[in-house]
Amino acid sequence: MKPFVRSRITPLLALLLVAASLAGACASKQPPIARPTPPPYTGAGGLDAEGRRPPTPPEPIPEPPPVAPEPAVEAPPSLDSKTLDELNRESPLQPLFFDFDSSEVSVPGQAVLNANAEILKRYPSWVVTIEGHCDERGTAEYNLALGERRAVAARNYLVTLGVAASRLRTVSYGEEFPFDPARSDQAYARNRRAHFVITSK
Repeated sequence: MKPFVRSRITPLLALLLVAASLAGACASKQPPIARPTPPPYTGAGGLDAEGRRPPTPPEPIPEPPPVAPEPAVEAPPSLDSKTLDELNRESPLQPLFFDFDSSEVSVPGQAVLNANAEILKRYPSWVVTIEGHCDERGTAEYNLALGERRAVAARNYLVTLGVAASRLRTVSYGEEFPFDPARSDQAYARNRRAHFVITSK
């Protein structure tokens, strides 16, 4: 019987074997190949592989039409270039009307005087005469006194709005110069007034 011979592997040989096995393992592995994703399957009727209909793409949003520029608004012509006759004929200052046998400024009358005050402030050189008028009912003396009270009431209200009292004159004509000569309630209502006349500019 032959004696058992024990093989000996040197450490260097073992190291070479391990390195060779690692190199073979690395060589066998290859990087994965990137493949394009196939489009979803659409069968009959536009259904995908799972039988669902793909979502409908949204409708394009139409662009809004261009907005046309607003037309330029012309500024009103200045009243400085007009003569006194033109100013009084076109009446930039509105008349103030009164109730029967009254010199009290009503709420609508206050709105009229507010607008007149704005014009007078815009043209501070104007001097205005406020005429007090009445309808033909009543005596001449009574109507003269009532017309004076109406003119003064209009003047005082304008002063409270900031119009200088030195620019405002008052006069009463009573029933002498009716705006409407007819004898009716409508004509009488138009004749009960304080009329504004621009006497200097």
